[in-house]
Amino acid sequence: MSFAMRRIPDCQVHAAPGFSLAAAVLHEFYASADADGVSLTALALMLGASRGNKAKLWIRHEALASETGTPYPAGLVELGFDPTLLLFVRALDVPSALQAGLEGARCKALGAVIIDIRGEARAYDLTASRRLALAAKTSGVPVFLLRSGATVKASAAETRWLARSAPSRALAAKAPGQPAFHLTLLRARNGQEGAQHHLEWNRDAQRLENRFAEGEAGYGTRPDDRSAPSLSRPVVPISLNRSRPARDEQPHAQRAG
Repeated sequence: MSFAMRRIPDCQVHAAPGFSLAAAVLHEFYASADADGVSLTALALMLGASRGNKAKLWIRHEALASETGTPYPAGLVELGFDPTLLLFVRALDVPSALQAGLEGARCKALGAVIIDIRGEARAYDLTASRRLALAAKTSGVPVFLLRSGATVKASAAETRWLARSAPSRALAAKAPGQPAFHLTLLRARNGQEGAQHHLEWNRDAQRLENRFAEGEAGYGTRPDDRSAPSLSRPVVPISLNRSRPARDEQPHAQRAG
């Protein structure tokens, strides 16, 4: 099944054979390791891309800047994203990030809300997750809660995923291939826990695709693809600027908290 030539329904965030996410709910993504924190952001932006030309609110915990740098517009363009459709907010702390995310989740005009936080984040408790889930259900806006440097804990999220970057399949002359991810479903209300997906980003089509076609060995379950040469290490699929630019060099950023 391909969605290249058809509009993706509003009730669905993204669809690929064997992989889909519902809109109007809260989804959680945990980084498999600290190095996968940046991959979480790329994954959320790619999922949000299926929502068309609606603006996406991206709220980023300030603590992440010292670990991975700050967003780099030119790098986002390379991946096929339009920086003018990203409303970027730097939050001083987790409570500020959650509050900004809650307000964004109540705005029906947005295509998606991404809340990117680091650490155990005690402020993100069952009550906070219920508020986000209720706001998403009311507005129809999907909320992606990204956790790096944190242990998995109970929440009101519709689904919970463990995500890591995966080796990209090299192109001609060993050029870097498409960004790839491996996802394991940790929690879902439909009883599909344990399902695994290996996804690749199709920049031209602006969608995530399963690395294996339906019916192939490993479809939806195999974490590594050995059918084609791969690069020697996972490729971090998003560009971040390690230097800290001046505030007036970020026209789309504002500080929360």
